[in-house]
Amino acid sequence: MNDRSGATPGQTPSQTVGPYFAYGLVPTQYGYPFRSLFGPDLAEPRTPGVPIVVTGRVLDANGAPIGDAMLEIQHADARGHHPRSRAEVLESGFRGFGRVGTGTLPDGGYAFRTIKPGPTPDSQAPHIDVIVSMRGLLSHAFTRIYFDDETQANATDAVLCSVPEARRDTLLARRTDLPGGTVYRFDIRMQGEDETVFFDV
Repeated sequence: MNDRSGATPGQTPSQTVGPYFAYGLVPTQYGYPFRSLFGPDLAEPRTPGVPIVVTGRVLDANGAPIGDAMLEIQHADARGHHPRSRAEVLESGFRGFGRVGTGTLPDGGYAFRTIKPGPTPDSQAPHIDVIVSMRGLLSHAFTRIYFDDETQANATDAVLCSVPEARRDTLLARRTDLPGGTVYRFDIRMQGEDETVFFDV
């Protein structure tokens, strides 16, 4: 369809998503002169709990890294408690929410620095809620990260147990203990044979 000038209009913001992540939501990461409201660090050194790094890549159907995706995560603290007020955040140094884009690390991946969550009072296993946004994906995709060293807790988690057993492996982050600390690897596969389980939220 042409407008009154005879020109063919381009895409509107509602038709595309990707170009706005770096500039508007994680500008600090990409070197823009604006402050990011949220970043990849959810906890401070003084925050109670076990410090961890959660890292990985967002992959397409061919296993290639997607360099312009954005991840937002939220999780409980080491006691299984979600901070409810600014006062709690200031006291513990734990924000409970983080946001990061992909594509600026050498492998095209992402990394969050946080503390390992504890089981929540409603008997859910330690986990991290994840929202994935990316170019061409006009509706967020929701998934979860569970930990491969929480076998007993995972076995009784209602959400994880609702996933077919053969597919639960796509929700497990793999632990590696390095000289600098504990790292959990979690790759998110958007399509393909080993596609990550996404939830209808």
